[in-house]
Amino acid sequence: MRLHRLTVTAFGPFAAREEVDFDALSAGGLFLLRGATGAGKSSLLDAVCYALYGELPGTRRANRMRSDHADPAVLTEVRLEVTLGGRRLEITRLPEQPRPKKRGAGFTTEKPQTLLREWSADAGDGAPGWRAASRSHQETGEELLRLVGMSRDQFCQVVLLPQGDFARFLRADAGQRAELLGKLFDTERFRLLEGWLGERRREQEAAVQADQHRLRELISRTEQAAGAGWPADAAPEQALGWAAVLRADAAEAGTVRAAALAAAEQRHAAAQQALTEAQELAHRQAEHAAAAERCARLTAEQPREAAEHERLTLAQASLTVASAHRQHAQAAAARQAADEAEQAARARLARLTARTPLPAPDADEAAVRAALGRLEAAAADERRATALAAEERREAAERRQAEEIADEADRWLAEHQAADAEHRQDEERLRAAALRAEQLTAQRAEAEQQHRAGQRRDAVRERIGLFEQDLSRLRQDALDAREHTLDLRARRLDGMAAELAAGLAPGEPCLVCGAAEHPAPAASAADPVSADDERSAATAQLLAESLHTRAEQALTELRVQEAAATASAGEQPVAELAAHLAELVGQHRAALHAGEQLTVLLQQREQDERRLRQHTDQLHEARERIASCSAALERLAAERAELAGRIAEAKGDAPSVAARATALAALADALAATAQAARTAEQAAAHQREAAAELARTATAAGFAAPEQAVAAALPPEELAELRRRLEQRAAEHRAVEQILARIAQLAAAAAPPADPSAARSALPAATDALRAASAAEHTARERVAALRSLGAGLAALAREAAPRLAAFGEISRLAQLTGGTSGDNRLKMRLESYVLAARLEQVAAAASARLLRMSGGRYTLVHSDERGPGGRRSGLSLLVVDSWTGTERDTATLSGGESFFASLALALGLADVVTDEAGGMPLDTLFIDEGFGTLDEQALEEVMDVLDGLRERDRAVGIVSHVPDLRQRIPAQLLVHKTRHGSTLRPTTPEAG
Repeated sequence: MRLHRLTVTAFGPFAAREEVDFDALSAGGLFLLRGATGAGKSSLLDAVCYALYGELPGTRRANRMRSDHADPAVLTEVRLEVTLGGRRLEITRLPEQPRPKKRGAGFTTEKPQTLLREWSADAGDGAPGWRAASRSHQETGEELLRLVGMSRDQFCQVVLLPQGDFARFLRADAGQRAELLGKLFDTERFRLLEGWLGERRREQEAAVQADQHRLRELISRTEQAAGAGWPADAAPEQALGWAAVLRADAAEAGTVRAAALAAAEQRHAAAQQALTEAQELAHRQAEHAAAAERCARLTAEQPREAAEHERLTLAQASLTVASAHRQHAQAAAARQAADEAEQAARARLARLTARTPLPAPDADEAAVRAALGRLEAAAADERRATALAAEERREAAERRQAEEIADEADRWLAEHQAADAEHRQDEERLRAAALRAEQLTAQRAEAEQQHRAGQRRDAVRERIGLFEQDLSRLRQDALDAREHTLDLRARRLDGMAAELAAGLAPGEPCLVCGAAEHPAPAASAADPVSADDERSAATAQLLAESLHTRAEQALTELRVQEAAATASAGEQPVAELAAHLAELVGQHRAALHAGEQLTVLLQQREQDERRLRQHTDQLHEARERIASCSAALERLAAERAELAGRIAEAKGDAPSVAARATALAALADALAATAQAARTAEQAAAHQREAAAELARTATAAGFAAPEQAVAAALPPEELAELRRRLEQRAAEHRAVEQILARIAQLAAAAAPPADPSAARSALPAATDALRAASAAEHTARERVAALRSLGAGLAALAREAAPRLAAFGEISRLAQLTGGTSGDNRLKMRLESYVLAARLEQVAAAASARLLRMSGGRYTLVHSDERGPGGRRSGLSLLVVDSWTGTERDTATLSGGESFFASLALALGLADVVTDEAGGMPLDTLFIDEGFGTLDEQALEEVMDVLDGLRERDRAVGIVSHVPDLRQRIPAQLLVHKTRHGSTLRPTTPEAG
C-alpha cells in the first residue's frame, strides 16, 4: 500500500482546502510532520483512516470531522489517492453534515457520499484517466477492506504506529495486552470456541441432571407401585437389581391371587348353575301349561280355517291365468303402438320424398345409401376448400402485418440516419465540455478562496480604520493619565514637608532629623495631594496604558490578518473577484451539466443502436415473410379453383355438398325407419294372436271355464299375502303346540313338583361378592406386576441412554475446563484464546528483537514468558527484556524513558510485520510513527534513525510525527502544519524546494 496524495477540505483544524503530496514528501524515504501541539498533525492521519474505512480511529465521533473554522457553504471532504494491490485508486468521502439551504434561511443535512475511482489506461475514449468504480458506501468499503487486508483497528495499530499505545503495552498487564492483541489478530473465533464448549458442557450437564431426575422419578413410581420403600443406603446403580426383586415378589403374590380367584369362580359358577336349573324347571312347567291351553283353542277354530284354505286355493289358481292375461294385454298395447309408429314413419317419408329428388324413380334405401357414399369425396373437397379459404385469410393478414412492420422499420431507419450525424456532433461537443470539469473544479475552489480572502481583507481594513481612530484616542488618554500622575507626584513631593510637619508633636523626635524641638514647621499648601490621590492616579494611568496596549495588539493582529488576506486575494477588488468567481461557477456548472447531458446522450445512443439492430432485423424478417405469404396465397388460390369445379358438380341444386349429403342421409334413414316400422307392426299382430290363444289354454288348465272366471277369483296381492300369512301362522301354531306337548322334558317337568327358584337365587349374592373380592385382588396384583415390569424396562432404557450421555459429559467437561484454563492438566492455567495470543506475542517479540538489538547497540532483546502470575494467577502474555550486559531477564517496566521508546518502537514495528503476514502479506509501502523521539539521547537517536533507514529499503516511505529539533536537521523532507486563529494550513518543505 502506498499513499500518493491526500486532499482535505473543512476537515478538523483545516478550514480551507489543503493538499499533501506524499510522492514528493517520500522521495527520500523519510519525511517529517511537524507543527505546534493541536495544529492538526494527527488529523492528517485521521483523514487517511477515514478515507480508507469511512470511520475515524478510536472512538472519535464522525460529526467532529467538520472544521469549526470553515465557511458554512464549504462541505467537509477527504480525497485520497492510493495504490492498493497494484491498482491506483481515488477515494472521495463526504460525511453527513449541515449545509445552508439553497432557498430560504436555515440549514439542511447533507447525506454522506462515497466515490471510488480507478486510474485506467482507457477511460472510455482511448485516453488514460479516472474511471468511476462505485458510489456505494458498502460496496466501496468491502472492496477497500479486501485490498488493504486489515481491519480499521489493525490498520491504525500497524500503519499509524502510535508510540504511546506501545509504551503502555510494555507496562500493561495480561488482560490489557489480550484486549489489544485480540483486536489485531481476530482471535474471537477461539473465544467463541471456548464459549461453545462451555455451552455444550452446560447442555450435557443439564441432560445428566435430567437423567438423574428421571431416575429419581422412576424409583419413586416403583416405590408407589410396589408399596415398598427405597433402601436409604442404596446407590443409584442398584436400582435395576432392587426393581428386579420387587418384580419377583409381585409375580409370586400374583400367582397366589390367581389361585384364589379360580376357587371363587368355581363356587360362583356352582351357585349360578343351581339358580339356572331351578329357573329352567319353572319355565318348562309354565310352557307346558300354556301349550295345552293353546291346543284347545286351535281345535275350536278348525271349520273357519278350512273355508279360508279353499279361498286361498282359488286365488292361487287364478295367479297363473293372471300372468297370461297380462301378457295378452301387453301384446295388444304393443300392436297398437307399432301401428301408430308405422303410420308416422310413412308420413315422414312422404314429406321427405316431396322435398328431395330421388336418384331414380324406383329408389329404395340401398340406392340412396349408394348415392350418399358417392358424395363423401365431394364433402371432403368442400371441407378442404373451406380450410383453404381460412388459410388464405390468415396468410393475407400476415402479409398485411409484415408490410406494416416493414414500412414502419423503413421510416425509422430513414429518420435514424438523418439524426445520427447530428447526435455525434452533440456528443463531441459535450465530451469536450465535460473534460473541463476537473480543471474548473480546482479553479473554482481557488477563486472561492480568493473571494473569501478579498471579503476578509476589506472587512479587516474597515476595522483597522476604526481601530486606528480608537488607538489615537486611547494613546492620548494614556498620555493624559501619565501627565496627571506625574503632576500629582510632583505636587505631593512639594508638599511632603508640610505633610511631615502635620505629624509632629511637641517633645517627640522628628522622623527626619530626630530633634525634639520644632521651631518652624512647614505649612501645607492650599490644595495638598495625599498618597491615596497619587495611588488613584497611578491606577488610572495603568488602566489607560493597558487599554492602549491591548488596542495596539488588536490592531497588529488585524494588520496580520490583512496581510494574510492580501497575500491570498491580492489588491484586486472584491467585485472583480466575485465576477470572476461567478464566471467560473457558471462555466463549472455548464461543464457539469454537459457531463450529465453527455451521459444521457451516451445512454440514448446505446438505446438507438439497440433499436437500430432491432428495426433492421424486423425489416429483414418482414420482407422474408411478405415473400413467403405471397407464394402461399398463389398456391392456395390455384388449389381452391380446382376444388370449386368438383364441388359444384357434386352438390347440384343443393346449397352445398354437405346440405345434399344431409338430405340424402335423412331420406335413407326415413326409408329404413318405415321398413322397420312395417316389420314391427306385423310382428306385434302375430304376438297378440299368440297371447290370446295362450290365455284360453291357461284358464282351462287352471280349472276355469272361461278366463273371466279366473279374473273374478283373483285377489289383490296384499289380501292374498295376508290370507296366506294367516293360514301359515295357524299351521305353525299347530306344529309348535304339538312339539311342546310331545317333548319329554316338558312332560317330565309337568309330572315333577312345582319349581322354587327363589331359594337358589338367595344363595348367589354371597358367591358373587366373594368372586368380586378375589377378582379385585388378582387385578391389583396383575397391574402391579405390569407396572413394575414397565418401570423396570424404563430403568433399563434409562441406564442404556444415560451411559453415553454421562461419558459425553465427562469428555466435554474435561475439554471445557482445559480450554477455559481451569483443568488440572492445564499447567499454565491459560485459556485457549490466551494460548493463541501467547503464540502471536512470541512471534511479535521475535520480530521486535531483531530491531531492538540494533537500536540498543546489541544490549536488549524481548522475550515472551508464559509463567503464571503471582499467587498462581493465569498468565501467558508476559513480556521480559533480556539485558545481554548483565545476562538477566527483567520486567519491561524497569526500562528508562529512552529505552522504553525504542523498545516500544521495535515492538510496534515487529507487530506490524506479524499482522501484515497474518493479513496475507500485503506490502506496506507507507508507515507513520507518532511522537516519542524526545526521550532519546544523541547516540540512541542515531541508532533509531539507522533502523528507520532500514525501513525505507525496498522503496518504503516512513513518516515521522515529532517536535524534536534534531529531526529537522536530519530529515530534509518536511510538512509543516501551521496553526492560526482561523484554522491550520500546510506548507511542504522538500530538498528541491529548499
